[in-house]
Amino acid sequence: QLRPALAVLLVVGLLLAWSWAPLRSSPELAPAASSTKPAIASDLALAGGPGARRAGRRRRKTAPQHPITIAESVALLESVDLFVFDCDGVIWRGDTLIEGIKETLEALRRLGKRLVFVTNNSTRSRKQYAEKFRKLGLEWVTEENIFASSFAAAAYLKAKGFDKKAYVIGEDGILGELEAAGIRHLGGPADAARKVDLASGGNTSVQVDPDVGAVIVGFDRHFNYYKLQYATKCLREVPGCIFVATNRDAVTHLTADDEWAGGGSMVAAVSAASQREPVLVGKPAQFMTEFLASEYGVPPERMCMVGDRLDTDIIFGQAGGMRTVLVLSGVTSEATLHSKSNLVFPDYYAPSLVSLRPQSPVAKL
Repeated sequence: QLRPALAVLLVVGLLLAWSWAPLRSSPELAPAASSTKPAIASDLALAGGPGARRAGRRRRKTAPQHPITIAESVALLESVDLFVFDCDGVIWRGDTLIEGIKETLEALRRLGKRLVFVTNNSTRSRKQYAEKFRKLGLEWVTEENIFASSFAAAAYLKAKGFDKKAYVIGEDGILGELEAAGIRHLGGPADAARKVDLASGGNTSVQVDPDVGAVIVGFDRHFNYYKLQYATKCLREVPGCIFVATNRDAVTHLTADDEWAGGGSMVAAVSAASQREPVLVGKPAQFMTEFLASEYGVPPERMCMVGDRLDTDIIFGQAGGMRTVLVLSGVTSEATLHSKSNLVFPDYYAPSLVSLRPQSPVAKL
């Protein structure tokens, strides 16, 4: 079991090293890119940093032609010690556990596999995510098994010795992790009802706190024009203000039936308005791979990333040297995987995580 204090210290140290990686030199001071290349191409570049040099070992040149077979599943289970799971679209949709997931995870645990959950969703803190797992019947999942982008954002600032205030476009998950890290903050849900009155024309101005030294943008169900203007002014007018993005996921699953605009849409708005590019702390950024390898003593080639997104989960796993499995229970369809425009190919794909369940109709030991 992870010791929370040591785990935080290890992540902080890795984040500090990662934030100075040559491939990402001072991104908080760089102007926004004007490229119109596909989002996946951008995410391939964002996956740079520690672990990126291993990418060639795990990157396929073509998509697998069929879902994972029984023989392939058996071979995968024998070659993997640690599974890294995305949550939304893999474990659950909205607040509904995907059918067969509980039994599959329990079967993998009985085989002695280590299971870790890495999510780009910043709306909850690790403590809140552990409570969600408990409510869904997965009581054995604790905070130490969870790495959320809300935690990563706070750890990144702490690694830099940040001592100012952070303005937050996001929800309680980010605020909770900032408080746990001892970082002052403003914004978030408190600004949900704030409005900009443009009726007075030139007499209207949003005044920012001069002690703000960072803007953190994550998924925010109460994103509004005031928040956009406040963040923009901080990034444009406050010298050295750091721009942190929890993720760039274009869509997310808030409910079981629909896809909704994701945190990446909020990040894109702030980036466009401020003409700044953020530091990305969620997937596919690579420091988490190094953290897992160090904490669990498992080399990346004995890890497997299971996710529903090509542009974050699969790129994250490939850049770190992991095996990768795309599940079709989330945002990516089989047609998208095999489309001519797709540039990212997992090692395997499956209808859902249940395909990896030992002695299931799909995968049998």
